[in-house]
Amino acid sequence: MDPLTRKSWHTREESGLRLDRNGRWWHDDQPVEHPRIVEAFNRGLVPAEDGRFRLQLGGDWCFVEVEDAAYGVVQLQPTADDQILLQLTDRTSEALQPDTLQLDPLGVLCCLVKKGLAKARFSKEAQFALGDLLEETNGEVVLVVGQRRIPVPFRIPREEEGAVGR
Repeated sequence: MDPLTRKSWHTREESGLRLDRNGRWWHDDQPVEHPRIVEAFNRGLVPAEDGRFRLQLGGDWCFVEVEDAAYGVVQLQPTADDQILLQLTDRTSEALQPDTLQLDPLGVLCCLVKKGLAKARFSKEAQFALGDLLEETNGEVVLVVGQRRIPVPFRIPREEEGAVGR
């Protein structure tokens, strides 16, 4: 059978939809590239209580495979009450929970969002913006927001500890 004419039937449990570790959508191993579809998928993604993710489009839904971070942090903004507001790829905003910050093996910042149910990966721009608010002293990192100095849970390795120079 010609693979272009073959139809794949999916269920809500096995939708064929996947969000890869770089935030790109796929359906049956084909990239989803139409900007409006990508936007709809980003806005419709919601974490389920059981750790899976659902794509909710109107009254219809299906489960989606999420390889790593379900959301991206595209922008951040310090607020007047010494918080940092994160703008996510689903067009929602929420306050950063600094105690959830972590570095992935590639050095990309991530945090938990959606009441701790989902991981969000920082875009390069958001990571640079947050970097401007971080201070390091003897390998310990502190987030400085207004008058607040908030310790963050990761360390910056020193050269003598085997860190690789950039």
